[in-house]
Amino acid sequence: MTDAITTASIRLSGAGGDEIEAYQARPAGPEPRGGVVVIHHLPGFDRWSKEVARRFAVDGYDVLVPNLYWREAPGAEPDDAAAVGRAQGGVPDERVIGDVAGAVEYLRGLPTSNGKVGVIGHCSGGRQAVLVACNLELDAAVDCYGAYVVGTPPPDFVLKVTGLENQLGNLSAPLLGLFGNDDGHPSASEVNTLDGLLTELGKEHEFHRYEGAGHAFFATDRPSYRVEAALDGYQRIGAFFGRTLN
Repeated sequence: MTDAITTASIRLSGAGGDEIEAYQARPAGPEPRGGVVVIHHLPGFDRWSKEVARRFAVDGYDVLVPNLYWREAPGAEPDDAAAVGRAQGGVPDERVIGDVAGAVEYLRGLPTSNGKVGVIGHCSGGRQAVLVACNLELDAAVDCYGAYVVGTPPPDFVLKVTGLENQLGNLSAPLLGLFGNDDGHPSASEVNTLDGLLTELGKEHEFHRYEGAGHAFFATDRPSYRVEAALDGYQRIGAFFGRTLN
């Protein structure tokens, strides 16, 4: 096995047939392998999201990060594009589903694809990972501290989102959830509610929670970073993807 990878900025067909930007990271070599769609967090299509993609490529997966803000701010700096996204209440769920569907189709069409694709998201992307796993046929989903997978946001919440309680019965893939016990969104009680609903529905899921960690504990470029929680989380993601995508 080698850790040599290639990266590129590509275009793919997203929701409504729109052409959108995506960041691609792939291992060297022709071996069959699974694919991973990284759904970027609210700060957008940024350097950290691309670093996450490269990490999973080194682990042996073909990886795509679709730029969910491309239509509103093509070519803009990540902070500027994210500001536009926030001002509009985030990306509509239907469009997220369509854009990720395009990324999944692209990955499954690669000559190295073994046919299996998973999704992972952090922050808003965590909720969106669950959303797309309830609306697309996938092989794995990872929710890293996604807020309002269950529950109702307050009226002044920056994103125009709703809970996914009525969609969880359609969850198509095993779900791994990683959460900080000091997080307010999702709170420990919201994680408990989600855990209970998935158990009642008979959906395969595995949740892990970290003391001393709050929101965005994976984010190495933010004060919220918690090295022990992040390292353990990556080990669990590696084992989960190894089981579901290989």
